[in-house]
Amino acid sequence: MSRIHVRTTINGDAVEYLCEAGQSLLDVLRDDLGLTGTKEGCGTGDCGACSVLLDGRLVCSCLVLAAEADQRSVETVEGLADGDRLHPLQQKFLDHAALQCGICTPGFLVAARALLEKNPTPSETDVRYWLAGNLCRCTGYDKIVAAVMDAAAQMRKG
Repeated sequence: MSRIHVRTTINGDAVEYLCEAGQSLLDVLRDDLGLTGTKEGCGTGDCGACSVLLDGRLVCSCLVLAAEADQRSVETVEGLADGDRLHPLQQKFLDHAALQCGICTPGFLVAARALLEKNPTPSETDVRYWLAGNLCRCTGYDKIVAAVMDAAAQMRKG
């Protein structure tokens, strides 16, 4: 079977890879490109742990074929921090103890970033609605929502 040559941008960097026709973007990110921040929680698009931005749209990378990223932009959780400086969302997750085992955390961070890019002044209801596709089995959602709300306030202040 022939492999597909893909040219894409991941976290702002030009990237090329070869993939099988049925290989998921999640598998290429983790196994071929070493971007292991994106997690596989369910493999069926139900938990949100594998959330990435594809051309700015929030998607479950377990449901996207790796070949579909050709000539497109992918943003993963690794793209949030600026070197050693954490993104405000990452810092607020730490400040609010909004993480435990860490499987869901990358997906929540990417989803929250997508929300704040579209709506920098979300209500608590907006945050809960936007993050409804992400499941957490450890922390509970109140700390996560508080962290996102706090990050939004900080980001608005500059």
